[in-house]
Amino acid sequence: MSDQINDKPIIGITIGDYNGIGPEVILKALEGNQLAKLCTPVIYGSLRVLNQYRNLLEMKDWTLHGIQKVEQINHKLTNVITCWHDHQTEIHPGKITAEAGQGSLASLKRAVEDLKEGKIKALVTGPINKDNIQSETFQFPGHTEYLAQEFKKEDALMFMVSGDLRVGVLTGHIPLEHVRANITAEKLTAKLDQIIQSLKDDFGIKKPRVAVLGLNPHAGENGLLGNEEIDIIKPVLQTFKDKGNLVFGPFPADGFFAAGTYRQYDAILAMYHDQGLIPFKTLAFNEGVNFTAGLSAVRTSPDHGTAYNIAGKNLAEPGSLLQAIYLACDVSKFRQTNQEINQNALVSKPQPSESQHPAKSGGKQRYN
Repeated sequence: MSDQINDKPIIGITIGDYNGIGPEVILKALEGNQLAKLCTPVIYGSLRVLNQYRNLLEMKDWTLHGIQKVEQINHKLTNVITCWHDHQTEIHPGKITAEAGQGSLASLKRAVEDLKEGKIKALVTGPINKDNIQSETFQFPGHTEYLAQEFKKEDALMFMVSGDLRVGVLTGHIPLEHVRANITAEKLTAKLDQIIQSLKDDFGIKKPRVAVLGLNPHAGENGLLGNEEIDIIKPVLQTFKDKGNLVFGPFPADGFFAAGTYRQYDAILAMYHDQGLIPFKTLAFNEGVNFTAGLSAVRTSPDHGTAYNIAGKNLAEPGSLLQAIYLACDVSKFRQTNQEINQNALVSKPQPSESQHPAKSGGKQRYN
């Protein structure tokens, strides 16, 4: 690693499924080392694969710096750690292959190891295929659940972020038929705690305003269309209000977004995946970021998938990945600053009692 003093965060970026658009958007986001002043990027994947895409996309004037471990990074270049034996790896843009799934898993595992050891400040994950990545060591519906296990968290929050628009979901990657059974007071309380804490710790919002959506159409219509709002959601919200938190709802989901009411809040908690992500992606597609809140480490991801239909065609836009990198840098720097402030905070010392005070006990005061 360079001996120069460098306060830029080292940001790990996993390649994802290399037959999808992950390699393309990564190369476009980092082309010409354009983010060198902001961070030091380290791509976890395959130098061979990335060079094949560089040739395909005609980015031949820009070279990548291949290394074996983070300690060898060059802060002025885009670094690549090859995570599997890639001397025979060939790309097949747009095709789903077992080899690409194994590659995405190898990249993710290596990056998470470095993240846990503090060798990188944050992790930006490229899009994976949730089917071909499955193995004996990865049996999860997505990155969020995998990272929660790796960082020993019972549950993590999938937080979709685009500027001041932030949407979390109570139930994530589960079938719709299982949503109702997972709408419980305990889970709702845990998610609201995670949202409020993340808004404070990661985004610097001291007194966040959080809106909660209802489960049923028209938020249940006073029990006519369902009782979850009356029996579960409202009592939990009242408990948070009693503790001084600014939580509001439950709101009917359709009118809430259509009327622009979301602009009045720092975050919105949806009850299930599509209820929150459909409006979010409609409002913020190609700029949205998937941020995993509730972890001791920082992880972000673009809000799109592998997009096999346009892979290798030079059509993919890097906007969402760029925003994911920016957010990873911002949150990691904010956490670092807060940690330093807390470590250097003045500790108030107990004042001496009247009998111990030198001026009143007749004792001599010593000055060091």
